[in-house]
Amino acid sequence: MIKGTQMKPLTQEPGADTIAMSRRKTMPVWSSWFAMIMAIFLSFSAPTAAQAQVLLHPSPGTPMARDFELPDLDGNKMKLSDFKGNVVVVNFWATWCPPCRAEIPSMQRAWDILKKHNVTLLAIHVGGNEDKIWSFLTDFNVDFPVLLDARSKVSRRWPMMGLPTTFIVDPQGKIALRAIGGREWDDPALIKTILALAKKDQ
Repeated sequence: MIKGTQMKPLTQEPGADTIAMSRRKTMPVWSSWFAMIMAIFLSFSAPTAAQAQVLLHPSPGTPMARDFELPDLDGNKMKLSDFKGNVVVVNFWATWCPPCRAEIPSMQRAWDILKKHNVTLLAIHVGGNEDKIWSFLTDFNVDFPVLLDARSKVSRRWPMMGLPTTFIVDPQGKIALRAIGGREWDDPALIKTILALAKKDQ
């Protein structure tokens, strides 16, 4: 007598979709919480001294800043030497320069802080039309001094590397620091570096 073959119940192997869904369900919840905590930590972490060095670089050789005399938008002439003994932030910019335009709001916020500590800010517009400059500055409620270098005579005498370029002149009249390109000028590390330069002479 031939014994009948016993049939085993069929079982279906789990497919790729089933496995992927299972993995998603078992993924540790802590990974998403960790990402969230790290994002919050980075957003509130204080700037370091290393970050400040990236924002402002020492000027090679610390040369003496060349004096200049330029008119402001009201026609009043101002000299760099008028502010000797103070730290002076000299910014070369233009309204047609996108990075220049982008940094102006933060520069105004920085000015609100720096002027309380006897630091001067002179923004020198290279070339351009006065009406366009007025219109642009009005949009951002700028009240720091803006000087006109209509024929680029001053900008050619300074060690510029394109626009915007900013120099930090120390109380002795030397170019101590510089920034090539746009910055967020109200960055706490950057403000701290400028104020530390001012305190050195006290």
